[in-house]
Amino acid sequence: MPPHPRRLARRGARAVRLTLLGSALALLAGCAAGAATPPRPAAPPLAEDAAPPAPFASTYQPRPAPDTAIVGASIFTGTGARIDDGTVLMAAGKIVAVGTDIPIPSNARVIDGRGKWVTPGIIDAHSHLGVFPAPGVQGHADGNENIDPYTAHVWAEHSIWPQDPVFTKARAGGVTSLLILPGSANLFGGRGVSVKNVPAVTVQQMKFPGAPYTLKMACGENPKGRYGSRGRAPATRMGEVAGFRRAWIDAAEYARKVEAYERKRARGEGGEPPKRDLGLETLAGVLKGDILVQNHCYRADEMAVMLDVGHEFGYKTRAFHHAVEAYKIADLLVADDVCVATWATRWGFKMEAYDAIEENAAILSKAGVCVAIHSDEQRLIQRLNVETAVAMAAGRRAGIVIPQEEAIKWITINPARIMGIADRTGSLEAGKMADVVLWSKNPFSVYAIAEKVFIDGALILDASDPATRYRSDFEIGQPVGEE
Repeated sequence: MPPHPRRLARRGARAVRLTLLGSALALLAGCAAGAATPPRPAAPPLAEDAAPPAPFASTYQPRPAPDTAIVGASIFTGTGARIDDGTVLMAAGKIVAVGTDIPIPSNARVIDGRGKWVTPGIIDAHSHLGVFPAPGVQGHADGNENIDPYTAHVWAEHSIWPQDPVFTKARAGGVTSLLILPGSANLFGGRGVSVKNVPAVTVQQMKFPGAPYTLKMACGENPKGRYGSRGRAPATRMGEVAGFRRAWIDAAEYARKVEAYERKRARGEGGEPPKRDLGLETLAGVLKGDILVQNHCYRADEMAVMLDVGHEFGYKTRAFHHAVEAYKIADLLVADDVCVATWATRWGFKMEAYDAIEENAAILSKAGVCVAIHSDEQRLIQRLNVETAVAMAAGRRAGIVIPQEEAIKWITINPARIMGIADRTGSLEAGKMADVVLWSKNPFSVYAIAEKVFIDGALILDASDPATRYRSDFEIGQPVGEE
């Protein structure tokens, strides 16, 4: 008796799945080499009084790479300098030298950069890749724990899907590192995490080693609209500020209890430690200076109030995000040494975005504010260089001339500063990570293509080599359009 048609269909589907699985395994062993889970060494036994290891530690490992020299290119260093007919020398995953007349080792791979441009890797200080991945369907929407305004206890990295296809598309736009944040539904949205933009199976393989954690906070229309519509606080901006203050009071008390216990333990005294509270633990980390505050805030008056809240409780805001009215309070931001991560082209999509202007970044930069151009979404992260060009051109039309060698900081060293990693990446300086992009043209041209993208000196993307065009497991078996 012949097999039933449905059984034949199931067998066919199973064969297709096995074929795709084999393709996926081959891909991970090939063009995604280095993304396989590295063996984890056995943890040594802890001393009786030792602190436990940090949870969810990075397992990121730079990929092996030959010594490489890009020669004859125009270079934006990310430090405010431009070098023409220059050389960038990379070895052992680090920048060795940048300049002219640099000796090149005989064993180095030499790349002809004549007529081309080199920049540090592009860094996005406000991304939701992996937590709101593509396709943008409800089954993938993991960026907002939007059931309570106080969710400092959640961590974005526990939602990140490394197979998000947009990671690859961001690499094609020159993005080498990014800060992935929770969404802005809540007053305290949770912890953000910095990652290296490499193909990976687990988020730990992407996690930027040694980068500080961040805390996402949000004020304005999002939290009050979300919870006011449900008949609960915060329903107004004054309710939001009251909610922030109450939470910081609780965090300060929690921190005092933990510190009191630690002092007793140091003296050899007994006693039970306070029960861990994951949310208050995060807020206490902010008060201690270990966790960086990233505050979603649009209006100038709200940013001024949030600065006052920080003064009241002794914490510092690292950056205001979106911050479309920041140009109105540039003096306050300079005085408090607060950065701004913003766009150029988004305006009027809600009331608090009504006073957005394209000149925002240029006005702030001229005033001495640390400015970054961010994406906040999947399409813009692929062309942050163009968004920066728009912001720079808008400033020039207003009579504010920001040189290109300064504007490149908006997508390199300044976002690195916001993320707390500027000592390791974000500029082409000896000793820093060799996160480098070779562009076909001036990176502020709409025609510029990121031809080669290096992360820790390894060539992760070569636009001329199809073998480096990584496709995530999610895409395997799906048709590929014309490129």
